[in-house]
Amino acid sequence: MSLPQPPDLAKLIIGLFTREKQQFKEAACDLSEEFGEIEVVSPWFSFDYTRYYETEMGGPLFRRMMVFKTPIQQDDLPDIKIITNKIELKYTRDHKRAVNIDPGYLLLERFVLATGKNYTHRIHIGKGIYADLTLIFQNGSFQPLPWTYPDYADQTMKTFLEKIRDRLRMETKGGKK
Repeated sequence: MSLPQPPDLAKLIIGLFTREKQQFKEAACDLSEEFGEIEVVSPWFSFDYTRYYETEMGGPLFRRMMVFKTPIQQDDLPDIKIITNKIELKYTRDHKRAVNIDPGYLLLERFVLATGKNYTHRIHIGKGIYADLTLIFQNGSFQPLPWTYPDYADQTMKTFLEKIRDRLRMETKGGKK
């Protein structure tokens, strides 16, 4: 019999992509007001894997990842996604977003994103929000899954997330390798 156990705290990681790099600073301030101090900001990632968002947002698009200092409960993710949706709306003009915000969390064993879109591999976690298991940590590195978005499967992104995982492992006093 498996007994219920409290889940581990997670690192809140929020990806933001935009066409205008200045909007990143403004949205990052909004996110910091909601979720606390930003501990790490990634370098800019090129966002050239898909043209899906260019109709709405223009191009070229650039992504940055923000890692927040304060750990979160995993079941906070639906509320976090609802808040980030409201921040996206702040930067919407004529029904077109200027920023896209992807909240998620990192644990030693996986990286999960929140979405409002259902699909076969996504699990409803409350309030109309679904968890998308994006990467799993296996054989010493993050591994993409068949449905992982190409920008998250990119080696540069995985290397960044692995560095954050190493920090998390140190913070949790060794944890799993």
